[in-house]
Amino acid sequence: MTSHPYDRLTPELILDAVETQGMRCTGVLLPLNSYENRVYRVDIDDDGDTHGRASVAGDTTSGMEEVEPRREQRPSTPEATQVAVKFYRPERWDDRQILEEHAFARELAEQEIPAVAAMPGVDGLTLHHYQGFRFALFPWCRGRAPELHSPDDRRRLGRYLARLHRVGAASPFRHRERLTVESYGHRSVELLRASPFIPPPLHASYFAIADILLQRLDECFAHTGDLAWIRVHGDFHLGNILWTETGAHLVDFDDSLMAPAVQDLWMLLSGEAAEMETQLADILEGYSEFRDFDVSELRLIEPLRTLRMLRYSAWIAARWSDPAFPRTFPWFDSNRYWEEQVLALKQQLAALDEPTLTWQHR
Repeated sequence: MTSHPYDRLTPELILDAVETQGMRCTGVLLPLNSYENRVYRVDIDDDGDTHGRASVAGDTTSGMEEVEPRREQRPSTPEATQVAVKFYRPERWDDRQILEEHAFARELAEQEIPAVAAMPGVDGLTLHHYQGFRFALFPWCRGRAPELHSPDDRRRLGRYLARLHRVGAASPFRHRERLTVESYGHRSVELLRASPFIPPPLHASYFAIADILLQRLDECFAHTGDLAWIRVHGDFHLGNILWTETGAHLVDFDDSLMAPAVQDLWMLLSGEAAEMETQLADILEGYSEFRDFDVSELRLIEPLRTLRMLRYSAWIAARWSDPAFPRTFPWFDSNRYWEEQVLALKQQLAALDEPTLTWQHR
């Protein structure tokens, strides 16, 4: 049986790790939808009572014999504080990269930009180590993914994004990744080429179109030297925005990196070109209230979409030994998925030749 990075991540270990930071757990934890890392909501006891641990004695014929301490699970109550604990995937990042992620989110929060930043522990640090795992604690925030049907909501999100990028442009990451065709494109295709997932009848078709796309992407990004590369969220889709009545919470800065600002914008657009231009106009109307947007970056929307498509398939392939991935993406090793990918990549090649979206500042 093959092992995976989270084999040892038991509920007991999770709660023990949280309690190393001076918190008392009720014993209640809820796994959240997380694949790259493991994230849990944990209830914290605010009443100063015991940790929920009990030293249990077993009545045996040889006398009173101490057994392994047991954690009694108590129901969640309104008095319990809830935190999110994130266990980072081993070997994905080093400490310096994670601490840069934390520092970026903290900078944003200090500027009253609604990023959910890691909480300092008992030692004042935000990154902790326990039994071979790196983990961080975050305040528990409620919200829903925004629908962005309203121009007002799109403008409001544009304002958040511009303020995020103003902070991101103030200084660079020194240890985190830079978005390149090599890292997102070529490495992804090479990983897939060496993997067993693409069915033999589709192998030639998939890599023929992938290689053409890589050539086009190399040509496109060869002419981006005039663009500003700043710290960005990196994965700014609606699932990483928790919408509330009073505003938003921006979460999951795992993929923060150095990239043009448009990397955080294109995933908010959907539909036909005319629909996307309407959405773009609303977002950039709000954005331009706080930061100028370089419209020449709009030519990168379809190249960036192409890179994400290639990287997404490679990401699942690389993580397949983790049981969470076959369980969540059961269609990945099916013929149908790869047939659809060949078609989608051909459509993406055509999209690279379509006119670039435009925006006129009003």
